[in-house]
Amino acid sequence: MAVKVPPRWVVLTAWYTHRGIYRLTFGKLGLWRPRGRRWGTLRLTTTGRRTGQERAVILGYLEDGPNVVTLAMNGWGDAEPAWWLNLQAHPQARIDLPGGSRQVRGYAATGTERARLWDCWRAVDKDLDGYAALRSRETAVVVLEPTP
Repeated sequence: MAVKVPPRWVVLTAWYTHRGIYRLTFGKLGLWRPRGRRWGTLRLTTTGRRTGQERAVILGYLEDGPNVVTLAMNGWGDAEPAWWLNLQAHPQARIDLPGGSRQVRGYAATGTERARLWDCWRAVDKDLDGYAALRSRETAVVVLEPTP
């Protein structure tokens, strides 16, 4: 069975609503930790590659030891997400998690690390490969590792 992505306006409405809830509650709602076979949400703040200004987005994530792992998928649209382009230009960023913030450095997992982390995501989302097949490029598995 082929996977279906909701229309772009639905995806965008969900993103804006989620971000609005986070802002209106001053961060009290909108973020959660992964549990069992469910991903969590974090707020990633990057430096804009063109403007140099802070840019924030809420993303799904999994934990991998001290690191957190997300996918550069842009709602499964074909274009790379702006936050990922920003992170490639400026790898230092901040993440807000339930219970606190930390500084991180982001990079794309490759080789066996990517395969292992993709399998972790596949365990959470049985349709992951179907969604990824909708894109013309490989979806980056992004590792956010804590920095001192």
